[in-house]
This record gives sequence, C-alpha cells and structure tokens, in this order.
Amino acid sequence: QVQLVESGGGLVQAGDSLRLSCAASGRTVSNYVMGWFRQAPGKEREFVAAISWSGRYTTYANSVKGRFTISRDNAKNTVYLQMDSLKSEDTAVYYCAVSTRGSYTSTDAVRYDYWGQGTQVTVSS
Repeated sequence: QVQLVESGGGLVQAGDSLRLSCAASGRTVSNYVMGWFRQAPGKEREFVAAISWSGRYTTYANSVKGRFTISRDNAKNTVYLQMDSLKSEDTAVYYCAVSTRGSYTSTDAVRYDYWGQGTQVTVSS
C-alpha cells in the first residue's frame, strides 16, 4: 500500500509560481510512474503531467506545457510540480498519483492506482 501526501498549495496571483510536493510512504515508488491531476469545481478530474520512474521522460497536458515542470527525487520518494506563470484557470485541487501498470504517457486516471488527498491551488486574476 502506498500513501501519498501533497503539499505546497495556496492562494496566489496570476503570473505567480508555486511548487507542489507529493511525498510517498508505505513502499518505495521509485519503480513506478507518478503523475499529477487536477479537478476544478464542477469539472471532471483532468491529467496535468506524468513522469517515468527514472525521471527521464515526461508528459504534459497541452494546457500546462511550457509553464509546469514535473520532477522527482527517488531518494526522497517524492514528486514535484513546479507551476509558473499561473493563470486563473489553473485554480483546482491538485492530486498526485502513482501508476504501477502504466507508462509516463498514461493520461487516463484509471491507469493510476494510488491517490493523495489533494492540495488546493487558487489563482486570483
């Protein structure tokens, strides 16, 4: 079993930056793909970014490409999401997730097995 805890969310202004962290415990996740999803009020959960077990390969949603960067530190069992040039439409609860079966190109939430509780990101315009 894997437990995931996100942190780093908050209230910022448009154009600001935030760095989210997701710490895993219970077992090592260094062999698995990790990803970030988000869910805005009244909307379905959507894919944001994913990273291969090595950290070498990444995938991004078109809406965040060029502004967000996913990275991981396997020694710390942690994945990060650096969010720059934030926009009001980035406002959502952000969730990290682990996929034991998918690849770094997995954008469908059903491919992810473990989920954190989420951290709120609010961007004011």
